[in-house]
Amino acid sequence: MEVTKDLIGKFLVHKIDGKILAAEITETEAYAGFEDRASHASRGKTQRNEIMFGLPGFSYVYLIYGMYYCLNIVTEKKDYPAAVLIRGLDYPNADGPGKLCREFKITKEIHNGLDLIGNILWVEDRGIKREIIALKRVGVDYAGSSKDWLWRFKRKDH
Repeated sequence: MEVTKDLIGKFLVHKIDGKILAAEITETEAYAGFEDRASHASRGKTQRNEIMFGLPGFSYVYLIYGMYYCLNIVTEKKDYPAAVLIRGLDYPNADGPGKLCREFKITKEIHNGLDLIGNILWVEDRGIKREIIALKRVGVDYAGSSKDWLWRFKRKDH
């Protein structure tokens, strides 16, 4: 939860095709453990989610609805599945997890399993502190009571 909140106000940076794309993270959402029925890891380790069981600081990118990639950052110790979904950026047309991956050219093929330190994709602290609000998660109506957890965080003014 700490990382989920702390990412608000940090910058997602992607070096691609000789250019640097950077934008402030405005919205995040936590997924953690086996009791979290909204988490891909709630039913155990699979080929798809095995990165969530790895070391913190690595990217977990997956495809939803057969058309959108979503970027997550693994946050807990090895063998405990937890990740933070990056839901929004202060960047044109990047107001959702699929849209931000499209705008930042993030794909599963290239970015899944990347060490986010010293690579082509990273999070940068530029000293910005934001007031945040906690909200219910979205798009997880199937997750029983987990859908009501206040594990989504958003920049208050965004």
